[in-house]
Amino acid sequence: MKICFFGSSLVSSYWNGAATYYRGMLKEIAALGHEITFFEPDAFERQAHRDIEDPTYARVSVYPASQDGWQRSLAEASRSADLLIKASGVGVFDRELEIAIAQARPAAIRIYWDVDAPATLDAIENDPHHHLRDAIPRYDMVLTYGGGDPVASAYCKVGARGCAPLYNALDPETHFPVAPSARFACDLGLLANRLPDRESRVDDFFLDAARHLPAQQFVLGGSGWNTKQTPPNVRKLGHVGTGDHNAFFGSCLATLNVNRNSMAKYGFSPPTRVFEAIGAGACLITDEWQGIDCFLEPDREVLVAVDGAEVAEHLRTLDGGRGRVIAERARARVLAHHTYAQRARQFNQLLEGMSARIEAAE
Repeated sequence: MKICFFGSSLVSSYWNGAATYYRGMLKEIAALGHEITFFEPDAFERQAHRDIEDPTYARVSVYPASQDGWQRSLAEASRSADLLIKASGVGVFDRELEIAIAQARPAAIRIYWDVDAPATLDAIENDPHHHLRDAIPRYDMVLTYGGGDPVASAYCKVGARGCAPLYNALDPETHFPVAPSARFACDLGLLANRLPDRESRVDDFFLDAARHLPAQQFVLGGSGWNTKQTPPNVRKLGHVGTGDHNAFFGSCLATLNVNRNSMAKYGFSPPTRVFEAIGAGACLITDEWQGIDCFLEPDREVLVAVDGAEVAEHLRTLDGGRGRVIAERARARVLAHHTYAQRARQFNQLLEGMSARIEAAE
């Protein structure tokens, strides 16, 4: 099947946390025999901060971040695609693309793939005139990278013909243990861009833990934190490219995951960093969210905290030996049950079911 995918960026993770999800999913979808073209805008300096060259599993088409740019790309895609996919959060002309793809030629299957479903659903709920209220029922299916039954039910309420999660996962060829680096050495590391609905939770879980443990070292990686006031035992790195992620995760006594507000609210939304960090051999501490036990066993494969004080308490009692045991158990679980190869097979099954449903309706 010829798949044309409109997303933020496949080749750059700069202000683009979904990049590794796209790479893992599309690499394995292509391995099942699909032909993929990924359309991304030349926006937010992402092309100047590429992490990878154009991959072998997809043709990358970079279009100008303009009205003419997206229209020409969509016209090209519509001429050849068997499947048109619009991901959320492209960053420019999202509304226009979402409406246009929903109205594209009926010969192509149309999927809306939401990589930030909790935030999208909150926006729809708070705006009775939101454009997706009309667009979503026109798509053949909604896919999300998390959210479980709460997100699927919410999407069906706004008219989705079907909604299924394809959770984040691990690409073991990309994220794996490497030698630790002195550049990233610390007691607790956090890799996350500074975003409005995440910042207060970073304050509560990461910076508060650093205040509780002034003698221990904390490292904060990600864009946007340079102007943030932090305790003296917090070292800020700025953007950390994907080529350094394995070393980052493998150089800390523990790595912290902090969900954004909307994802914590809906639950069942483990971010990409959970699987990537574990794949790289990290001992993971995470903020508490509903559904975590569907992916990892608390206290045995992951440490769970309700606030910064509990994060600090985990660190007080954690040593390298116990951290390695937790990390090894988690990695074994993820390799067995949460790889992108498994997610791609699920995608194929959903696609086959959707195609059969469309043919039956014709």
